[in-house]
Amino acid sequence: MIAIAKRTEAYTETEIDDEVVLMKLDSGEFFSITGSGRAIWALIDGQRDRAALIAALVAEFDGDAAEIAADVDDFLAQLVDEGLLAAG
Repeated sequence: MIAIAKRTEAYTETEIDDEVVLMKLDSGEFFSITGSGRAIWALIDGQRDRAALIAALVAEFDGDAAEIAADVDDFLAQLVDEGLLAAG
């Protein structure tokens, strides 16, 4: 199991209503995370691996595991590309 961890030194974050807004500290670039991305972001706690994230989302949203896994993989890849997650 490789836990997925946020690179907290790389961004600041704030919640506004149903949105998480991140600002990358190195570039000043902003990101808005809503919907399923917000649910995934909230579950990334440095303790859960990919399988645990997917299991938690399937339980919370009663969704199709394959579809949720694809969404999780896409979102995690974007976060790694932006330098917001530790590559694991």
